[in-house]
Amino acid sequence: MTTNAIDIYELIKYLNFAVFVLFVCCYFYQFVYILVYFFKKDKPVGEPKKKHRFGVIISARNEQSVIGELLSSIQKQTYPSELVDVYVVADNCDDDTAKICRNMGATVFERFNRVMVGKGYALDLAFHEIDKQKGLRYYDGYMVFDADNVLEPDYIEEVNKVFDRGYRVVTSYRNSKNFGDNWISAGYGLWFLREAKFLNGARMKCNTSCAISGTGFTVSSEIIEENGGWKHHLLTEDIEFTTDCMIHGEKIGYAEKAVLYDEQPVTWKHSWKQRMRWAKGFYQVTVNYAGGLLKQIFKNKSFQCYDMFMTIAPASFLTLLTILMNSVVFFVGFLDGNTKLSLLGLQQLGLGLGSVYLSMFVFGLLTVVTEWKRIYCSTKKKIKYVFTFPVFMLTYAPIAIAALVKPVKWEPIPHTISKSVSQIK
Repeated sequence: MTTNAIDIYELIKYLNFAVFVLFVCCYFYQFVYILVYFFKKDKPVGEPKKKHRFGVIISARNEQSVIGELLSSIQKQTYPSELVDVYVVADNCDDDTAKICRNMGATVFERFNRVMVGKGYALDLAFHEIDKQKGLRYYDGYMVFDADNVLEPDYIEEVNKVFDRGYRVVTSYRNSKNFGDNWISAGYGLWFLREAKFLNGARMKCNTSCAISGTGFTVSSEIIEENGGWKHHLLTEDIEFTTDCMIHGEKIGYAEKAVLYDEQPVTWKHSWKQRMRWAKGFYQVTVNYAGGLLKQIFKNKSFQCYDMFMTIAPASFLTLLTILMNSVVFFVGFLDGNTKLSLLGLQQLGLGLGSVYLSMFVFGLLTVVTEWKRIYCSTKKKIKYVFTFPVFMLTYAPIAIAALVKPVKWEPIPHTISKSVSQIK
């Protein structure tokens, strides 16, 4: 065996080790978040000084099957109904969504535009229409939901407590309607629960900014007015908005006791389509906002911008780097007849994927144990889905690769599960 051959093998091992160390350095703080959540006490929160006026905005595209339960859950809120108005944007609908919403007392804006497609454009229309009719400042804040959501009866009450503390943006606790349907819906559900518990929950305790996750967030009318409506139109408008908030020093609050439920995909086709949009959206946000985040990190030592940069960028990049690097080593060795080299590539690939599996298993296990009573499925399924959760997360790898090279457009995911909160539990 030649010295050069030995050097190549050692170099491959060192490169893999370097990627692993870089990954640990980047994300070690998220393990610290777990300790923070368990050991740092919550600050006492007094009663709000004011009950704020809220406009509720729902973007809906052909959601006649589910939107009635959301509207019903809003009507059943413990919060004073005279301080809550509901607006629905029936976005390119060809079903009875608009009719159902009008019959249930919502103000409906119908929108037909096949070119500017996506939730961001629907939100922007709603804000401009409200501005024309009442003025944006008629409401203190706006709550944004997806049509498949349903709310716990005290949802608005709990959001108001955090909003009244001065947070101009507030996110909430996201649970699932259909956690126990299969390993795909459970994968989504565990990720959102982990995000709520060990990311936003810990961030709130550390007095740093939380992050919005798709739906169930509240934004001050001041911000909407400052932005001239809703200006975020990338494929992941929630991540774009969050990132923009971070760069401008806006601190997002978290209302842990404000619980909503939404429907998760159960088929691989719908999951692939949705997560392709998310992956492409993360790339878009990285390209458009990474410079601003890095500037704040190095110029102003902004931890919240560091946290957000870690959210949108390195994890997928480092995982893809490991997969591609070791796959190349394997195929080069295979084509060259170098069995040792190909086995090394395969071994390092297995170690990389194994470390991802193990870390996701730990996160999933902690989430299931701590949120046991709030996960609504059988004990057997709860245990089984701890083991399938890392597999679900690993399926992001081919999705992330495909999103790099394939064009992605916004497409709706069908919702069919109509359940009240009591039926979910």
